[in-house]
Amino acid sequence: MTRKYLDKYHYSLILLRELVITDFKLRYQGSALGYVWSLLRPLALFAILYVVFVKFLPVVSDAIPHYPVYLLLGIVVWNYFSEVTNNGVGSIVGRGDLIRKLNFPKYVIVLAGSFSALINLALNMIVVAIFALISGVDMSITAVWAPILIIELFVFSLSVAFLLSALFVKLRDVNYIWEVIMQGAFYATPIIYPINIIPVVAQKILILTPPAQIMQDLRHIIVTPHAATIGTIYGSEWMRLVPIGFVAIFAVFAMWYFRKHSKGFAEEV
Repeated sequence: MTRKYLDKYHYSLILLRELVITDFKLRYQGSALGYVWSLLRPLALFAILYVVFVKFLPVVSDAIPHYPVYLLLGIVVWNYFSEVTNNGVGSIVGRGDLIRKLNFPKYVIVLAGSFSALINLALNMIVVAIFALISGVDMSITAVWAPILIIELFVFSLSVAFLLSALFVKLRDVNYIWEVIMQGAFYATPIIYPINIIPVVAQKILILTPPAQIMQDLRHIIVTPHAATIGTIYGSEWMRLVPIGFVAIFAVFAMWYFRKHSKGFAEEV
């Protein structure tokens, strides 16, 4: 029995590796710049927002030390969450032919897309680090906590992708609904603006959402200690357990829902 399970997961790991490699290669196949686009996309958005908020609306940028790095880091974090969830919506349906032909754990498909996006995130974080050094950001030892926050971001993004991919099999409107939600969430999340310029009540609600909490914590430990965190807004570091607990509960629910409905994917996609 043990040997059977080992063989099953060994096969899943091989399939996962091949799907990640294939997804990463196909994403930029035929483009002149290839993988460079994974760096240019967030940098292009950063350039536009930087011009607007530094040159035309300096009130926002002047309130934050090292605002360009602050902004770039927020864009990189948001782009990862957006990439994983948006690609996750249609991941199962998009691999319908493969699902109907082979019997394998369906979670591998969603997981592959998340790992592919994680490669992009790693490349973009290197760019952020270089940009921070050029900008004179004083890196402190607290930056060693960044991998833990990245893991939290990975788990939450993947959980949302699992839930959306399973829902999309049954309800194709999910794609459009999620697009609208993400458009609104981009402006609601403190990517462009410092969270402490909005009313305190709104701050306390917004900082409890995992993307905002992770984004602010990363800014706090990498860019500037002046970046507000859940601890400074609530006056207690114990409040960090709220979004972390939510991520854990949501991950369990998403995996349960995905696993429950994955048996019928072959007939429904």
